[in-house]
Amino acid sequence: MWYLSRATGVVSIVLLTIVVILGVVTAGRRRPDGASATVAMGVHRWLSMGMLVFLITHIITAIVDGFVNISWLAVVVPFISEYEPLLVGFGAIGVDLLVAILVTSFLRHRMAERQWRFVHWATYGMWLVAIIHGFSFGTADQPVLRLVTLGCGVIGGLAASWRVATSFADRNRRTEVASQEWS
Repeated sequence: MWYLSRATGVVSIVLLTIVVILGVVTAGRRRPDGASATVAMGVHRWLSMGMLVFLITHIITAIVDGFVNISWLAVVVPFISEYEPLLVGFGAIGVDLLVAILVTSFLRHRMAERQWRFVHWATYGMWLVAIIHGFSFGTADQPVLRLVTLGCGVIGGLAASWRVATSFADRNRRTEVASQEWS
């Protein structure tokens, strides 16, 4: 179970990083047109669901394994775990943010775009605490786990930096679109 927990954790962080990057490249003015937009958003959503399956498996195997003492409550309440409360707490924060992101994504068509976007920005925080959680739990006898997480951190960090650096163009475009006549 220990190996399954580690493997599903690593796959989760890789998928989450890809999902974040797809979100970055399809956000605002960067969104592709036509069929490619549909494909990109479809891949973004399906990989999100795939990541969720691996993450749930990661959580269940970490708790059920029994090698360390992590309670079910520690999955959603940060910093109460008997085992590595800080690092498990980062994982719990990531789970809490993920729940908020998923709920608002499922309800997106019933919310104002601005509200959905505000909550969706939490994805960057969720991704960051997942990177910290994964890198810190990467063991010395398995350096590949840390390298994969480090690679995800570098690539995702570059994508997030690019997104923040170019967001002014999105604000300008939203203002332009809002001022147009809607028919």
